[in-house]
Amino acid sequence: MFRFFRWFRDFRRNRNHTLSSSPQPSDKARSPCNQPIVEATPSWKFDSKARWSKEYDLSICHAEDDIIYVENLVSYLELQPHSLRCFLQIRDSVPGGAMSTELCQAVRESHCWILIISPSFLKDPWCWYQMQQALSESPTANGRVIPVRKQLERKDYPQELRFMYGIDVRLDKDNGFLKIKQAILYYLEELCAKDREEQQQRDSENLVDEATPQA
Repeated sequence: MFRFFRWFRDFRRNRNHTLSSSPQPSDKARSPCNQPIVEATPSWKFDSKARWSKEYDLSICHAEDDIIYVENLVSYLELQPHSLRCFLQIRDSVPGGAMSTELCQAVRESHCWILIISPSFLKDPWCWYQMQQALSESPTANGRVIPVRKQLERKDYPQELRFMYGIDVRLDKDNGFLKIKQAILYYLEELCAKDREEQQQRDSENLVDEATPQA
């Protein structure tokens, strides 16, 4: 039964993604936050086995009060040309699955984790749980954890995140959507570039081994 629900969830997400990815005049021109969509980096730079080894490019941790902001953010990130793969708990969790299991699985299967830090976030124990899981997966500030400060004073910022650069949405007219996307794409580009370099190194070593006469 669990496998059926997971299959159903994947089928529904793929179907929705296909429908939302259909060419639309407005999608090609602008995002929901009215920002021009410009593919500054060739799409092949985001293509590697390392990226596709995980189910999601990012997961989003947020409080229930911030769901409208998060749904708008996800709609923006999933737009073409990059069509980032997002885990949104309310949409992608398996019906009947244990909440802790689903959240931990999403953290493990995501390259980046977006933390929407708001007053409601600080009051939600599940948000703290997800934050700790993300930090345990990536204890160093290497770009995988992206804190987004929303309606929160600096003095109330979690101590665990103060060593990381974050995004303050109050300082951006587009609610920080563009900066969030750029941060994710930067990490994915670095990930894919490193993977390609390692693959080239392995290919070179194999060629040397094949060319070396056997004793």
